[in-house]
This record gives sequence, C-alpha cells and structure tokens, in this order.
Amino acid sequence: MKGILLVNLGSPESPSVKDVKKYLGEFLMDERVIDIPPFFRFLLVKGIIVNTRSKKSAKAYQSIWTKEGSPLIVNSEKLSKAISKKVNYPISLAMRYGAMSIEKGLEDLHNQGVNEVLLMPLYPQYAMSTTETVTVKAKEIQKEKFPEMYMEFLAPFYNRNEYIQTLVDSIKEVWDPNSFLLFSYHGLPERHLRKSDPTKSHCLASADCCSTDSLAHKTCYRHQSYSITKSVVSKLGLSEGSYMTSFQSRLGSDPWLQPYTDSSLIELAHSGKKNVQVVAPSFVSDCLETLEELEIENAENFKEAGGENFSYIACLNDSDRWVEVLKSWCDDWIEN
Repeated sequence: MKGILLVNLGSPESPSVKDVKKYLGEFLMDERVIDIPPFFRFLLVKGIIVNTRSKKSAKAYQSIWTKEGSPLIVNSEKLSKAISKKVNYPISLAMRYGAMSIEKGLEDLHNQGVNEVLLMPLYPQYAMSTTETVTVKAKEIQKEKFPEMYMEFLAPFYNRNEYIQTLVDSIKEVWDPNSFLLFSYHGLPERHLRKSDPTKSHCLASADCCSTDSLAHKTCYRHQSYSITKSVVSKLGLSEGSYMTSFQSRLGSDPWLQPYTDSSLIELAHSGKKNVQVVAPSFVSDCLETLEELEIENAENFKEAGGENFSYIACLNDSDRWVEVLKSWCDDWIEN
C-alpha cells in the first residue's frame, strides 16, 4: 500500500523560553545547519547561541503565535488535511525538528498498512539545511525502524511549472503594479553552496555562475532561487528596476548569500521607493521568518528609513490551487 509523508521544518511546542531553547538546541545542533566539528558546534550552540538568543526568539514567536498554535504547524496541518480530504490513500505530516518527528510520521503510515512512501519535503529549492537533512534523517529512520518500507523522495520543485504558476497567481491576487517587488529568500552561508557543489569548482567561482549551465545547479540553492525569480518575473511581465532578489535570516559572521533583505529594504527606501511588496518563495507555509521577520521587523525598518507602504504577500499555505498541485503530484506517484 502506498502513502505520502509531507515534511516541513518544525517549531517549538510553545513560545516559552524553555520550549524555544529546546527547539533551537535540536535545530542548530544539526550538522547540516551549523556545519562545524561536533565539539565546537556544541560549544557554539549550547554555550552561546541557545543562551543568548532564546529570550529574543521566544519574544518573536510570541508575537505571531495563534490560539491554534505555531503558524507553521497550523498551516502545515491545514494543508495536509485539505489534501487528505481529496484522496483515498494515507497522508501523514511530520517535521524535521520538534515533537512531530519524521519517525512518528512514518509510524503513522506504517500503522495504516503503508509499505511504500513518497516523502515530500516542503521546500522548493535544494539545500543542505532543508532537503538534504530531511532526506538523510528519513533514510536513517527507515533503515533502523522500518526496514521493509520502500521510500522515494520528491525532488525540489523550484522549476516545475505548476508550482511557479501557483506562486504567480498568489502574487497577482494582491499585486500592485506600481509597487516594487522584492523576492526575499531564506539565507545560507556561502560555504553551504560550495559543499553542495558536486563539481567542487562551479558555485561562487564566478560572477555569472548561476546563469552558466552546470551540474552544480541540481543542488545549488542560489541558482534555484534566482531561477524562481526569473520565472515569476517573466510570467508577471516585470521590467528591470521594478524588482530584485535578496536573502534573509543570516546567523554569525561568516559570509552569507547577498544582498541581504534587511539592508536592501533600507536602501530601497533611501533611493525613493515608497511602495514595496515582498514575497518569500523559499517558504510554502508562513512561519516565524515570514510573519515576524518580514511582515513585522523588516516592515518597520523600511518605514523608518523613509518607505511608506510595505506589503507582505502570504505564502501558498493551504490555498485551493496549492492543494490541487500537491494532490496532483501525489496522484501521479500513487498511480505509477
């Protein structure tokens, strides 16, 4: 029997400092998130980051927490339930970090008689800290706990027309053609791109590496992000100078992908851009990085710098079109 496991990032169980500290500890101790030797990662995460950032992060979570719980969990659950209502095969939901573990998700499917699983990481682009860590963790659990279970993985869907068109349609619903459109993607350390480059010689080796064909593009987060921007811009018919791509959520002092979203918004305001709309295509479900960092924190920074109108364009979440797209991908796998 076939079944589907949707996987997203995860969230603290509550916005309390205690639960946020526990969540940050698990998340940041992942060797594919902070990729330094274990001893130094332990000292950095447990000794510094968790102790210095937990209160600030808890406050950020508190500003977006809903009566139902974490927005990421709530939005992901709504998506999973909406797809489940339209199909006659098992669908489960899991998170890479936190209580809703991948092991529990696979166990849920196993208990329903599933022995063939399509695991769908809900990330459009490939990255060590998203797609790769989900895939590696799932394989470890499958081998140890469910050795008879067959598993396949949905490839990054950044270039699939159904996803691009759904993203374009969601933008059109609220798009003001007179506004400047900022594509804000989650940031990554530059070293992650180099580590993910199978050629070990292409990524970031030249100014035009993302537009020069290479095997590296299959696992290059930066190339895939720019590819999404290019596809959306083409379908919207945007002209040069009316949009840009930036990267948010950096951590630490090492070089991260640039330009940075926060400084870009300030520069846009200083250059006379009064109306800005922001879309976050590296997320399919609204979460801390979109609802707090973009919609609250960066909106305030933009207005303080002289901007007037800031509008955040919501993620796809459980929109009818997105549900239909994911359902069609699930159906294709089930029927083959």
